[in-house]
Amino acid sequence: MAGHGRIVVEVLLADHPFDGFLNPMRRRAAEFSAAHPGYEVRISTYRYWSGTGREEFIRLLDQGRVPALVDVFFTETQHARDAVAATGGPLFTPVQRAVAGRREILGEPVVLNDFVDAARRYYSYGGELVSMPFSVSTGLLYANMTMLRAAGITEVPQDWAGLEAACRAVVRLEGGPSHGVAWAVDGWFFQHVVCEQGGLLVDHANGRSGRARKVDLASEELLAWATWWQRLHRDGLYLHTGVAQDWAGTIEAFVEGRVAFLYSSSVMAQPVVSAGAKAGIEVVAGRLPRNGAVPYSGDVLGGDSLWLAAGLSPEVEDGALAFLQYMLNPEGAAAWHRSSGFIPVTHGSHRLLEAEGWFTEKPHHREAPMQLGASDGSPAATGALVGDLSGMHADLVQAMTDVLERGADPARRFAQATVAAQRRLDDYNRKIAERHAVR
Repeated sequence: MAGHGRIVVEVLLADHPFDGFLNPMRRRAAEFSAAHPGYEVRISTYRYWSGTGREEFIRLLDQGRVPALVDVFFTETQHARDAVAATGGPLFTPVQRAVAGRREILGEPVVLNDFVDAARRYYSYGGELVSMPFSVSTGLLYANMTMLRAAGITEVPQDWAGLEAACRAVVRLEGGPSHGVAWAVDGWFFQHVVCEQGGLLVDHANGRSGRARKVDLASEELLAWATWWQRLHRDGLYLHTGVAQDWAGTIEAFVEGRVAFLYSSSVMAQPVVSAGAKAGIEVVAGRLPRNGAVPYSGDVLGGDSLWLAAGLSPEVEDGALAFLQYMLNPEGAAAWHRSSGFIPVTHGSHRLLEAEGWFTEKPHHREAPMQLGASDGSPAATGALVGDLSGMHADLVQAMTDVLERGADPARRFAQATVAAQRRLDDYNRKIAERHAVR
């Protein structure tokens, strides 16, 4: 496909909710096009984060026709792997296979072997990197150190027991907060705590050694978290805003001083620290507290990866692959981190930022890569690869909402959630089997 004598590389991005996502990508596309006069990278967007956006995205994949590069949220990884092109073959080609061992493409050095381990593991299957992780995040704990010092606490808690004790201390302060901690009722945090404790959400090594076919949302690891969470809420330590997936509301509660601690995404590190400073609060970012009763395995990542369409002409494929390398070279990945807040996804970009003094000046950006780097590399810590993971998240959110708002028994309610999630997964796997049989 050519325009004005140039080969056009179409890139389809999600309408991301975080600031600093689309405009930096457009700038990088323009820079690449200027550096490679024979190519033009064109950015377009699709709805994912609003209304029925996810359903529309799934329909897009199911139609079997996509542009050269497609931005896919991490929960849809299995769906992208299973997507079928109109020709009957896979809709996407693994990027490692397309690179085919080359060290550079159109003069751009290949960065596939430079990804941080957590990102490479999550987006690999059978040892092969299937897509390019470019916006990677993890969960962090944000602490109001101004408030904590008033309660005699000088360090950010490292485990659940320490967090609970700190919450009890701050709510006893004269003029202290109404609650100790807030976080969104979101399926991502369930993934985190199961990973941290070495548990699995699905069989076949979390879907890493074969297609996931059995779900367990009532595991010992998950119930340990849900039961502890329920107690924090019952004792007035956890602030439930009453809205599911209320990321904005929990951040607001933290900045306004209604809680001393906040669980949120590492992408929000700069906005939260800056908002705290404006409110006269010293905010420190720390790793997510762990269950101190069990060994730590790791934390799951979030974010997006870019998938390479199958069946492209060699010229378009090389242009797409070269753009990926350009975007994630050390300077590019470092610039992307600075503008978006996503972690520096390559070792080269991390070294560059370290040498510039970036992490010394902004230590809140250091915690996310350190947390992901502490993973033991097990299938549990890598995170689940499973069909309709987004739907599974919805089942977890509804179950926990019932526990918090209706006093449902966690063991019984998450057993029911397991049944619902199993039905979803069975339906998903059946549809995939039927589609491949027809093709």
